[in-house]
Amino acid sequence: MTQTRWAVLGPGAISRDFVVGLRASERGVLHAVGSSSAERAAAFAAEHGAEASGTYDDILARDDVDAVYVGTVHTTHADLAIRALEAGKAVLCEKPASPTIDEVERILSAAQRAQRPFLEAFKTRFGPFADALRDLAAGGELGAPERFEGAFGFDAGTREGRLFDPAVGGGAILDVGCYPLALAIDLAAAAGQPIDPEYRAFEAELAGAVDGTARAELEFGAFTAAIATSVIEDLSDVGVLRFADAEVVLPNVWGSRTESPSQIIVRRGGEERTIQLPVVQPMAAEADALSLAVAEGRLEVPQMPWAHTRAAARVLTDWRAAALTG
Repeated sequence: MTQTRWAVLGPGAISRDFVVGLRASERGVLHAVGSSSAERAAAFAAEHGAEASGTYDDILARDDVDAVYVGTVHTTHADLAIRALEAGKAVLCEKPASPTIDEVERILSAAQRAQRPFLEAFKTRFGPFADALRDLAAGGELGAPERFEGAFGFDAGTREGRLFDPAVGGGAILDVGCYPLALAIDLAAAAGQPIDPEYRAFEAELAGAVDGTARAELEFGAFTAAIATSVIEDLSDVGVLRFADAEVVLPNVWGSRTESPSQIIVRRGGEERTIQLPVVQPMAAEADALSLAVAEGRLEVPQMPWAHTRAAARVLTDWRAAALTG
Protein backbone atom coordinates (compact mmCIF):
# COMPACT_ATOMS: atom_id res chain seq x y z
CA MET A 1 0.00 0.00 0.00
CA THR A 2 1.37 3.40 -1.00
CA GLN A 3 1.99 5.65 2.00
CA THR A 4 0.75 9.22 2.02
CA ARG A 5 3.67 11.60 2.46
CA TRP A 6 2.46 14.25 4.88
CA ALA A 7 3.69 17.78 5.46
CA VAL A 8 2.76 19.73 8.57
CA LEU A 9 2.18 23.44 8.09
CA GLY A 10 2.62 25.28 11.36
CA PRO A 11 4.96 23.66 13.93
CA GLY A 12 2.86 24.39 17.02
CA ALA A 13 1.30 22.39 19.85
CA ILE A 14 -1.62 20.95 17.88
CA SER A 15 0.76 19.89 15.10
CA ARG A 16 2.85 18.01 17.66
CA ASP A 17 -0.27 16.10 18.65
CA PHE A 18 -1.02 15.38 15.00
CA VAL A 19 2.49 14.02 14.46
CA VAL A 20 2.07 11.74 17.47
CA GLY A 21 -1.20 10.52 15.99
CA LEU A 22 0.37 10.01 12.58
CA ARG A 23 2.74 7.45 14.08
CA ALA A 24 -0.32 5.24 14.64
CA SER A 25 -1.51 5.79 11.07
CA GLU A 26 -1.85 2.84 8.70
CA ARG A 27 -1.56 4.93 5.54
CA GLY A 28 0.65 7.94 6.23
CA VAL A 29 4.08 9.11 7.32
CA LEU A 30 5.48 12.50 8.28
CA HIS A 31 7.73 13.70 5.47
CA ALA A 32 8.06 17.49 5.69
CA VAL A 33 7.45 20.54 7.88
CA GLY A 34 6.64 24.06 6.74
CA SER A 35 6.51 27.31 8.68
CA SER A 36 6.66 31.05 8.17
CA SER A 37 10.11 30.59 9.76
CA ALA A 38 12.43 28.12 8.07
CA GLU A 39 14.38 27.85 11.34
CA ARG A 40 11.29 26.79 13.33
CA ALA A 41 10.39 24.30 10.62
CA ALA A 42 13.88 22.79 10.70
CA ALA A 43 13.81 22.44 14.50
CA PHE A 44 10.39 20.73 14.42
CA ALA A 45 11.48 18.43 11.57
CA ALA A 46 14.60 17.41 13.47
CA GLU A 47 12.57 16.74 16.63
CA HIS A 48 10.07 14.51 14.83
CA GLY A 49 12.17 12.86 12.15
CA ALA A 50 10.82 14.59 9.03
CA GLU A 51 13.08 14.44 6.00
CA ALA A 52 12.40 17.94 4.70
CA SER A 53 11.64 21.40 6.04
CA GLY A 54 11.39 24.99 4.91
CA THR A 55 9.01 27.89 4.42
CA TYR A 56 5.42 27.29 3.37
CA ASP A 57 6.35 28.05 -0.24
CA ASP A 58 9.30 25.64 -0.08
CA ILE A 59 7.11 22.79 1.12
CA LEU A 60 4.15 23.41 -1.17
CA ALA A 61 6.48 23.47 -4.19
CA ARG A 62 7.74 19.94 -3.46
CA ASP A 63 6.46 17.08 -5.61
CA ASP A 64 7.16 14.53 -2.87
CA VAL A 65 4.39 15.84 -0.58
CA ASP A 66 0.96 14.27 -1.08
CA ALA A 67 -1.06 15.87 1.73
CA VAL A 68 -0.72 18.69 4.21
CA TYR A 69 -2.01 19.21 7.72
CA VAL A 70 -2.81 22.86 8.46
CA GLY A 71 -2.23 23.43 12.17
CA THR A 72 -1.87 27.22 12.29
CA VAL A 73 -4.14 29.81 13.96
CA HIS A 74 -7.73 29.99 12.71
CA THR A 75 -7.35 33.17 10.67
CA THR A 76 -4.58 31.69 8.50
CA HIS A 77 -6.37 28.44 7.61
CA ALA A 78 -8.08 29.62 4.44
CA ASP A 79 -5.06 31.08 2.68
CA LEU A 80 -2.80 28.13 3.54
CA ALA A 81 -5.44 25.54 2.61
CA ILE A 82 -6.12 27.23 -0.72
CA ARG A 83 -2.41 27.53 -1.53
CA ALA A 84 -1.94 23.84 -0.73
CA LEU A 85 -4.93 22.76 -2.82
CA GLU A 86 -3.74 24.85 -5.76
CA ALA A 87 -0.34 23.18 -5.39
CA GLY A 88 -2.03 19.81 -5.88
CA LYS A 89 -2.01 18.63 -2.27
CA ALA A 90 -4.83 17.01 -0.32
CA VAL A 91 -5.63 19.07 2.78
CA LEU A 92 -6.53 18.16 6.35
CA CYS A 93 -7.27 21.48 8.04
CA GLU A 94 -7.70 21.92 11.78
CA LYS A 95 -11.14 22.95 12.91
CA PRO A 96 -12.67 25.38 12.36
CA ALA A 97 -11.89 25.39 8.67
CA SER A 98 -12.01 29.18 8.90
CA PRO A 99 -13.72 31.78 11.12
CA THR A 100 -16.36 32.75 8.53
CA ILE A 101 -18.64 31.01 6.07
CA ASP A 102 -17.29 33.19 3.24
CA GLU A 103 -13.75 31.96 3.85
CA VAL A 104 -14.94 28.35 4.07
CA GLU A 105 -16.68 28.72 0.71
CA ARG A 106 -13.38 29.99 -0.74
CA ILE A 107 -11.63 26.84 0.50
CA LEU A 108 -14.25 24.45 -0.85
CA SER A 109 -14.34 26.23 -4.20
CA ALA A 110 -10.57 25.87 -4.43
CA ALA A 111 -10.80 22.16 -3.62
CA GLN A 112 -13.43 21.69 -6.31
CA ARG A 113 -11.36 23.55 -8.90
CA ALA A 114 -8.18 21.70 -8.00
CA GLN A 115 -9.98 18.35 -7.71
CA ARG A 116 -8.11 17.63 -4.49
CA PRO A 117 -9.62 16.30 -1.25
CA PHE A 118 -10.31 18.63 1.66
CA LEU A 119 -11.22 17.54 5.19
CA GLU A 120 -11.99 19.69 8.23
CA ALA A 121 -10.20 17.96 11.11
CA PHE A 122 -12.95 17.00 13.53
CA LYS A 123 -11.28 14.03 15.20
CA THR A 124 -14.53 13.30 17.06
CA ARG A 125 -16.13 12.19 13.77
CA PHE A 126 -13.93 9.08 13.52
CA GLY A 127 -13.90 5.69 15.19
CA PRO A 128 -16.34 3.17 16.71
CA PHE A 129 -17.85 5.68 19.16
CA ALA A 130 -18.84 8.11 16.40
CA ASP A 131 -20.14 5.25 14.24
CA ALA A 132 -22.23 3.88 17.12
CA LEU A 133 -23.84 7.28 17.76
CA ARG A 134 -24.80 7.60 14.10
CA ASP A 135 -26.27 4.10 14.15
CA LEU A 136 -28.35 4.90 17.24
CA ALA A 137 -29.63 8.13 15.72
CA ALA A 138 -30.54 6.41 12.46
CA GLY A 139 -31.70 3.03 13.69
CA GLY A 140 -35.04 3.70 15.39
CA GLU A 141 -34.30 1.19 18.16
CA LEU A 142 -34.78 3.88 20.83
CA GLY A 143 -37.46 5.87 19.04
CA ALA A 144 -36.80 9.12 17.22
CA PRO A 145 -33.86 11.21 18.45
CA GLU A 146 -35.28 14.41 19.92
CA ARG A 147 -32.52 16.44 21.56
CA PHE A 148 -28.78 16.67 22.15
CA GLU A 149 -27.28 18.49 25.14
CA GLY A 150 -23.53 18.94 25.24
CA ALA A 151 -20.77 21.34 26.20
CA PHE A 152 -17.04 21.75 25.72
CA GLY A 153 -15.43 24.21 28.08
CA PHE A 154 -12.34 24.72 30.22
CA ASP A 155 -10.69 27.44 32.25
CA ALA A 156 -7.59 28.53 30.36
CA GLY A 157 -6.20 30.02 33.56
CA THR A 158 -4.60 33.00 31.87
CA ARG A 159 -6.51 35.66 29.95
CA GLU A 160 -3.72 36.18 27.45
CA GLY A 161 -2.44 34.48 24.33
CA ARG A 162 -4.12 33.05 21.27
CA LEU A 163 -7.43 32.17 22.95
CA PHE A 164 -7.99 35.79 24.01
CA ASP A 165 -6.64 37.53 20.91
CA PRO A 166 -9.40 38.69 18.52
CA ALA A 167 -6.85 39.20 15.74
CA VAL A 168 -6.35 35.43 15.42
CA GLY A 169 -9.96 34.35 15.98
CA GLY A 170 -9.74 33.84 19.73
CA GLY A 171 -12.67 32.89 21.92
CA ALA A 172 -14.57 29.81 22.95
CA ILE A 173 -16.95 29.45 20.01
CA LEU A 174 -14.31 28.85 17.34
CA ASP A 175 -11.88 26.98 19.53
CA VAL A 176 -14.11 24.39 21.21
CA GLY A 177 -17.75 25.40 20.67
CA CYS A 178 -17.41 23.89 17.22
CA TYR A 179 -17.24 20.39 18.76
CA PRO A 180 -20.77 20.17 20.22
CA LEU A 181 -22.06 21.97 17.14
CA ALA A 182 -20.43 19.43 14.80
CA LEU A 183 -21.86 16.56 16.83
CA ALA A 184 -25.36 18.06 16.72
CA ILE A 185 -25.09 18.39 12.93
CA ASP A 186 -23.88 14.79 12.61
CA LEU A 187 -26.76 13.46 14.73
CA ALA A 188 -29.33 15.52 12.84
CA ALA A 189 -28.04 14.16 9.54
CA ALA A 190 -28.12 10.57 10.82
CA ALA A 191 -31.68 11.10 12.01
CA GLY A 192 -32.75 12.35 8.58
CA GLN A 193 -33.28 15.92 9.75
CA PRO A 194 -32.03 19.12 8.08
CA ILE A 195 -28.46 20.04 8.99
CA ASP A 196 -28.88 23.82 8.63
CA PRO A 197 -30.60 24.74 11.90
CA GLU A 198 -32.97 27.49 12.87
CA TYR A 199 -31.70 29.60 15.75
CA ARG A 200 -33.75 29.63 18.92
CA ALA A 201 -31.28 31.54 21.09
CA PHE A 202 -27.68 32.71 21.33
CA GLU A 203 -26.09 33.82 24.61
CA ALA A 204 -22.54 34.88 25.45
CA GLU A 205 -20.29 36.44 28.05
CA LEU A 206 -17.26 38.33 26.81
CA ALA A 207 -13.77 37.92 28.20
CA GLY A 208 -12.08 41.09 27.06
CA ALA A 209 -12.62 41.33 23.30
CA VAL A 210 -13.55 37.68 22.70
CA ASP A 211 -16.37 35.32 23.68
CA GLY A 212 -15.39 33.72 26.98
CA THR A 213 -18.52 31.60 27.31
CA ALA A 214 -21.40 31.04 24.92
CA ARG A 215 -24.58 29.01 24.60
CA ALA A 216 -26.83 28.22 21.67
CA GLU A 217 -30.23 26.62 21.24
CA LEU A 218 -30.67 25.17 17.76
CA GLU A 219 -33.53 23.50 15.91
CA PHE A 220 -32.77 20.92 13.21
CA GLY A 221 -36.31 20.16 12.12
CA ALA A 222 -37.74 17.79 14.73
CA PHE A 223 -34.36 17.50 16.46
CA THR A 224 -33.05 20.20 18.82
CA ALA A 225 -29.69 20.89 20.42
CA ALA A 226 -28.55 22.89 23.43
CA ILE A 227 -24.81 23.49 23.25
CA ALA A 228 -22.37 25.46 25.37
CA THR A 229 -18.71 26.39 25.36
CA SER A 230 -16.16 28.28 27.42
CA VAL A 231 -12.49 29.14 27.74
CA ILE A 232 -12.94 30.70 31.19
CA GLU A 233 -14.95 27.98 32.94
CA ASP A 234 -14.76 24.20 33.24
CA LEU A 235 -17.90 22.63 31.76
CA SER A 236 -19.08 19.04 32.03
CA ASP A 237 -17.83 16.68 29.33
CA VAL A 238 -20.90 14.44 29.71
CA GLY A 239 -23.25 14.65 26.75
CA VAL A 240 -26.89 13.56 26.72
CA LEU A 241 -28.85 12.38 23.70
CA ARG A 242 -32.59 12.13 24.29
CA PHE A 243 -34.78 9.80 22.24
CA ALA A 244 -38.54 9.33 22.28
CA ASP A 245 -38.12 6.10 24.28
CA ALA A 246 -34.73 6.39 25.97
CA GLU A 247 -31.93 8.58 27.24
CA VAL A 248 -28.35 8.04 26.12
CA VAL A 249 -25.55 9.35 28.32
CA LEU A 250 -22.13 9.97 26.79
CA PRO A 251 -19.36 10.15 29.41
CA ASN A 252 -16.22 11.93 28.20
CA VAL A 253 -18.00 12.64 24.94
CA TRP A 254 -15.02 14.41 23.30
CA GLY A 255 -12.33 11.90 24.24
CA SER A 256 -8.79 13.25 23.89
CA ARG A 257 -6.24 13.89 21.20
CA THR A 258 -4.86 10.39 21.73
CA GLU A 259 -7.96 8.27 22.46
CA SER A 260 -11.52 8.27 21.16
CA PRO A 261 -14.40 7.89 23.66
CA SER A 262 -15.32 4.33 24.51
CA GLN A 263 -18.56 4.25 26.49
CA ILE A 264 -22.27 4.83 25.79
CA ILE A 265 -24.87 4.38 28.52
CA VAL A 266 -28.45 3.65 27.42
CA ARG A 267 -31.25 4.20 29.94
CA ARG A 268 -34.65 2.87 28.95
CA GLY A 269 -37.72 1.80 30.90
CA GLY A 270 -35.94 1.89 34.24
CA GLU A 271 -33.05 -0.25 32.95
CA GLU A 272 -29.52 0.76 32.13
CA ARG A 273 -26.98 -0.89 29.85
CA THR A 274 -23.47 0.15 28.99
CA ILE A 275 -21.99 -0.21 25.53
CA GLN A 276 -18.19 -0.54 25.52
CA LEU A 277 -16.47 0.36 22.27
CA PRO A 278 -12.92 -0.03 20.96
CA VAL A 279 -10.64 2.99 21.26
CA VAL A 280 -8.77 4.45 18.29
CA GLN A 281 -6.14 7.15 17.91
CA PRO A 282 -8.51 9.80 16.49
CA MET A 283 -5.91 11.98 14.79
CA ALA A 284 -4.51 8.93 13.03
CA ALA A 285 -8.03 7.95 12.00
CA GLU A 286 -8.78 11.31 10.39
CA ALA A 287 -5.43 11.28 8.59
CA ASP A 288 -6.11 7.78 7.26
CA ALA A 289 -9.59 8.85 6.13
CA LEU A 290 -8.06 11.58 3.97
CA SER A 291 -5.44 9.15 2.64
CA LEU A 292 -8.22 6.78 1.64
CA ALA A 293 -10.02 9.59 -0.19
CA VAL A 294 -6.82 10.29 -2.12
CA ALA A 295 -6.41 6.60 -2.99
CA GLU A 296 -10.02 6.29 -4.13
CA GLY A 297 -10.10 9.57 -6.06
CA ARG A 298 -12.73 11.22 -3.83
CA LEU A 299 -12.84 14.91 -2.85
CA GLU A 300 -14.81 14.36 0.36
CA VAL A 301 -14.64 12.13 3.42
CA PRO A 302 -18.03 10.67 4.43
CA GLN A 303 -17.52 11.17 8.17
CA MET A 304 -17.16 14.95 7.62
CA PRO A 305 -18.61 15.88 4.22
CA TRP A 306 -18.43 19.39 2.83
CA ALA A 307 -22.12 19.97 3.51
CA HIS A 308 -21.41 19.53 7.23
CA THR A 309 -18.42 21.88 7.04
CA ARG A 310 -20.65 24.50 5.40
CA ALA A 311 -23.43 24.03 7.96
CA ALA A 312 -21.01 24.36 10.87
CA ALA A 313 -19.37 27.43 9.35
CA ARG A 314 -22.70 29.20 8.94
CA VAL A 315 -23.67 28.63 12.58
CA LEU A 316 -20.20 29.53 13.88
CA THR A 317 -20.24 32.76 11.87
CA ASP A 318 -23.67 33.79 13.14
CA TRP A 319 -23.15 32.60 16.72
CA ARG A 320 -19.87 34.45 17.03
CA ALA A 321 -21.28 37.62 15.47
CA ALA A 322 -24.15 37.57 17.95
CA ALA A 323 -21.72 37.00 20.84
CA LEU A 324 -19.42 39.87 19.88
CA THR A 325 -22.16 42.38 19.15
CA GLY A 326 -24.26 41.54 22.21
